[in-house]
Amino acid sequence: MAPRYVELRARSAFSFLRGASQPEDLASRAAELGYPAMACGDHGGLYGAPRFHAAAKEAGLRPIVAADVDVSGVGSLRLLVEDAAGYRNLCRLLTTSHATSVKGTHLVSLGDVAEHAGGLVALLGACRDAKAAELVVRTLGAERTASEVQRHLDPADERRNRAMIDLAERHGLPLVATGDVRHATVRERRVMDVLTCIREGVPLHMAGTLLAHNADRHLHPPEEVERRFADLPHAIDGAVALAERCAFTMDSLPYEFPDYPVEAGETQQSLLVQLTFEGARRRYGQRLEGRVRAQLEHELALIGKLKLAGYFLIVWDLVRFCRENGILTQGRGSAANSAVCYSLGITAVDPVGMGLLFERFLSEERGEWPDIDLDLPSGDRREKVIQYVYERYGRSGAAMCAEVITYRGRSAVREVGKVLALSADQIDRMARHISHFEYVEKDDDPGARIAQAGLRPDDERLRLLVELCGELRSLPRHLSQHSGGMIIAKGRLDEIVPLEPAAMADRTVLQWDKDDVEAMKLIKIDLLGLGMMAALEDAVAILESRGTPCDLSQLPADDPAVYDAACAADTVGVFQIESRAQMATLPRMQPRRFYDLVVEVGLIRPGPIVGKMVNPYLARRAGRQAVVYPHPSLEPVLERTLGVPLFQEQLMRVAMVAADFTGGEAQELRRAMSHKRSTERMQRFVDRLRDGMDRKGFSPQARDEVILGIRSFAEYGFPESHAASFALLVYASLWIKVHHPAVFLAALLNNQPMGFYAPASLVKDAQRHGVHVRTPCVVESEPNAKVTGDREVRLGLRSVIGLGEAAAQRIADARRERPFRDVTDVCLRARLDARRAETLAEAGAFAALGATRRQALWEVRSALAAGGPLAPPPRAEGSPLPELSSLQRTLADYASTGLTVGPHLVSRMRGELDALGVTPAGSVLSCRNGSWLRIAGQVIVRQRPGTAHGVVFVTVEDETGFANAVIDPETFQANRTLLLTSPLLLVEGPLQNLEGVATVRGRAFRTLHGPSEDLPASRDFH
Repeated sequence: MAPRYVELRARSAFSFLRGASQPEDLASRAAELGYPAMACGDHGGLYGAPRFHAAAKEAGLRPIVAADVDVSGVGSLRLLVEDAAGYRNLCRLLTTSHATSVKGTHLVSLGDVAEHAGGLVALLGACRDAKAAELVVRTLGAERTASEVQRHLDPADERRNRAMIDLAERHGLPLVATGDVRHATVRERRVMDVLTCIREGVPLHMAGTLLAHNADRHLHPPEEVERRFADLPHAIDGAVALAERCAFTMDSLPYEFPDYPVEAGETQQSLLVQLTFEGARRRYGQRLEGRVRAQLEHELALIGKLKLAGYFLIVWDLVRFCRENGILTQGRGSAANSAVCYSLGITAVDPVGMGLLFERFLSEERGEWPDIDLDLPSGDRREKVIQYVYERYGRSGAAMCAEVITYRGRSAVREVGKVLALSADQIDRMARHISHFEYVEKDDDPGARIAQAGLRPDDERLRLLVELCGELRSLPRHLSQHSGGMIIAKGRLDEIVPLEPAAMADRTVLQWDKDDVEAMKLIKIDLLGLGMMAALEDAVAILESRGTPCDLSQLPADDPAVYDAACAADTVGVFQIESRAQMATLPRMQPRRFYDLVVEVGLIRPGPIVGKMVNPYLARRAGRQAVVYPHPSLEPVLERTLGVPLFQEQLMRVAMVAADFTGGEAQELRRAMSHKRSTERMQRFVDRLRDGMDRKGFSPQARDEVILGIRSFAEYGFPESHAASFALLVYASLWIKVHHPAVFLAALLNNQPMGFYAPASLVKDAQRHGVHVRTPCVVESEPNAKVTGDREVRLGLRSVIGLGEAAAQRIADARRERPFRDVTDVCLRARLDARRAETLAEAGAFAALGATRRQALWEVRSALAAGGPLAPPPRAEGSPLPELSSLQRTLADYASTGLTVGPHLVSRMRGELDALGVTPAGSVLSCRNGSWLRIAGQVIVRQRPGTAHGVVFVTVEDETGFANAVIDPETFQANRTLLLTSPLLLVEGPLQNLEGVATVRGRAFRTLHGPSEDLPASRDFH
C-alpha cells in the first residue's frame, strides 16, 4: 500500500520571521513528495492562505486552511478549519486577536477561542505544558481538540510525546503526527536561523537555544515519516482522518458586494439609468447624438445583465461625496473606457469622442467585476474619503488592502549584517554598494562586490552576507497597507478575511494584498492618493485667494505656451513628464495637441520600450520613416499611432479585426499574456490569431509581426484610457507651471514628498524661471509655503528640518496674537525647545528680527537658559560667535532646510570647474554632437531600469540646470563605487546631441571634493 501522510502543521514565510519558505514552494514540495493534502497556516493570520490555496490546487494537492493563534496562559494553538462556519469563526477570532493586542502581536483568551470554536479543531502540540493542554481540552471539548506528537531526532521530544499520548488516551482524543514544518527543504535551514535571529534581535553567535536544534523541520517523504512513527501508526492514521474532516475550501468564499440603497419602487438599475442619462446631457448636451446614445444603451444593458448597477452607484456615491466636500477627484484606468462612467462624472475622458474600447473595461465573457480607480489628493483630503467609506459600510464591513513588504537589497544587508555580527562600518559599506536598482547583473561576483565596498573579498562572513541576502530576497518581512485599495462587503468582511488595525489611526487592513484579493474574487475600489492632485487643488485655492479663480475643467485647450514648454522639455515638477526619459523624448515628440500628450504618457513605458516601438514611432512622427501597416484592415486601429501599437486597447482591436475575436475574448487574450497563464492556453490564442489572419490574407511576415508585437507588448502594455486620464493632469500641471510659476512651486513644496525631484531642485528650477524664493521667517512665514507676489514665494516654517508641524503652527498662532519682539519672545511664546529653536537660527529664520544666524543662535541659548515666561529678559549682550561666511550660510541652508535660496553650491566651485574644462549644464545643448565634453554637478537622480539591460542614467545639477549622462554596464561596473557614492560628480565622454536631446556617454569620472555632507540625497529609481 502506498504510504499516506498528511502534514497538518506547516507554516510559510508569511508567518513573518517564523517560516522560511514561500507558500508556493511548500505546496510544490508536498506534491512532489506525494502528499495528498497539507495544512499550511501562519502565525496570527491567513496571510499566505490564498497563495497556498492556488499553488496547492495547481500542484494537485488538497489545501487545508489553518492558522496559529497565541492564547493567554496556554501557549499557541494550531486551529484547523472543518467547514464554512469554522472559517468564519477563525477569521473573526484572528480579527479579535489583533484588535485587542499591541501592534505586531496577537493574543486571545481561551474564552475567546471557545466562543469561536464551532467548525474548528485545535492541535495541542504547542501548548506550553501538559496542564495548559488539559485546560484546552476541558474548555473546548474532545470533539474540538486533537493531541499531537512530533519527532525531530531530538530525545527531548519523547517526554512531550508521552504527555500528549496520555492526554489522548485520558480524554479519547485523536492522536496525530505532525512535523512542525518551517521550510520546504533542508537547505532553507540557515535562512530560518537568520530570520529567527532577526525576530529575536540577537546575533547568530548568541542565539543558542532560540534556534531549532537541527535542520529537521522541513517536509519529509511520507515513507520516512511512517518509519519514524512505526510504533505509533495510529498517529499517522489520525492525521489522515483529521485531514478528511477538514473539507472546507477557499474556492467560493461567501463574499458579496453591498447593495446601493434605493427608494421604494426603484431598482439599482433604474436609478443608474436615470443618473447616467442626466449626466450624459450635462456632458454631451440635451440632444444626445446617435452613437453616444447607442454606446450608453449598450453599456447599461450589459451592466444590467451582469447585475453590476450597485457597484457603479457606490462609486458614483464616492464621487458625489468628494464633490460635495470640495475634494478634487478623477477616475482613471480602464474605467475611462466607459461612457457610463464619463456620464456619471466618475471619469473625465470622453470615451466616445476618443474611440476607446469599452470591452477593455467590462465584457460578458470575462466573468469578473470591473475595476474603477479614483485619484484623490494625497493627505488629509483622501483620508476624509476613506473615513466616509468606513462610516457608511462599518468597521467590520470595510478595510484597506494589505501590501506585503519583502526583503530587498539594502534592508536585507542591514538586518543580516547584524545577525552575522558585522561592524557598523562593514554594514554601511555593503549597504551602500548593494544596488537597490531593479536590474541585477548575471553571474554577479560576491567577491567583486565586497572589494568594491573597500572590504576584504576573502572574508567568509561578508561572502555569507551576500549569499544570505540573495536567499532572503522577496521573502515577506512584514505587512503594510496598500496605497489606496479598499474592500467593502455586504455584511461582515471580517468573516471573509481577518482584519487588523493599521499603523495609521482609525484604519483597518485586511491580511491579503491586491493579488490575493483578486484571486479570492473580492471587489477592490482604489482610492489612490496622488501628490499632484493635492498640489493642483492647492494651486487652485492659492489662485482663488489671490483673486484669480481657476477651474481646471475649463482651462484653455491647446494653449501654445503650454506646448512650447513641453516641446522644450521645460517640465520639472510636471505630472508624469518630468522624468529623464520623458524629458529626453519631448523634444523629439514635439507635442502640439492633447492626444500627443496621451501618446507621450503611454510611450515611455516598459511595453513600448521592450517591444522596441519608441524609436519607430518617433521616426515616423518626424517623417524619417514611412507609415506602414501590417495589413490594410489594421489601418483604422493603428492610424492614430502611425502604425505602431502603443496601447492595450489597440492590441485588443487588432485581435478583433485580424482574427474576429469578440471584445471579451480580446480582453481574455490580453489577460492571458499579462498574467503569464499556462503556455497551452496562450498557444490556443496564438493559433487562433494565426488562423484568423491566414483567412484574411495576411502575409506570413505580417502575421508573424502582429503575433510578435502582441507577445512582447502585452505584459507591459499601458491602457490608452489610463494615459488619457493622466494626460489631463499633465496639461493642467504644465498650464499652471507656465502661467503661474510661483503658485506651482508653492503647491509642490506643500505636498512633498512627491514627484521626481527634491525640493532643492524644484526651488532652483523656479528661480531659473524668475521666481524669487525667500527663506523661512518667523515673522512672515506660515507653516506652509505661500505666494507673496506674482513671482515670489516665501518658504514655510515646515521646510525647517526637525521643526515639526505643531511647533510651526504654534509660531504662526503666537504671531497672530501680537508681533514678536525678538528671538527670546519667539522661543518663549511658541514654547520652542533648544533643538527646534537652534534649527530655526541655523536656517536664518530670525533675520527679520534683526538677528544674524550666529546672533540668533547665541540669543536662543541665552533665552532658553534664562527660564520660563515670567523670568526677566536675558541681558542684551553681543554674540561672541564669529559670523558665517557666504559658503557657510549655503551649507547651513542645506543642513537646516535641505535646500538653499541663495547661490547653488556648485556655483561656488565654478572657478575650479572652469579650470577643468567643465561645460555648464545650461550650455550642453549648444555643443556639437560627438564632441568630447565634461559635465559636473550635484547628483540628483540615478536610474537603472530593468528595460535598459544594465545601462545606468545619471542626472547632475549645477547653477544653470540639469545635464544627463548615460553609462554602459561595463563602465558602470568598473566605476561602481564612485558612481553610487559620489554626491558631487564629474563625468566626461562623447556628447550625443540629436533632435534637441543632449546626453554625455560617460567614459571617465571623478568625485568633486567639496562640502557635500548636508546635500539632499539623490533620488535613485529603477
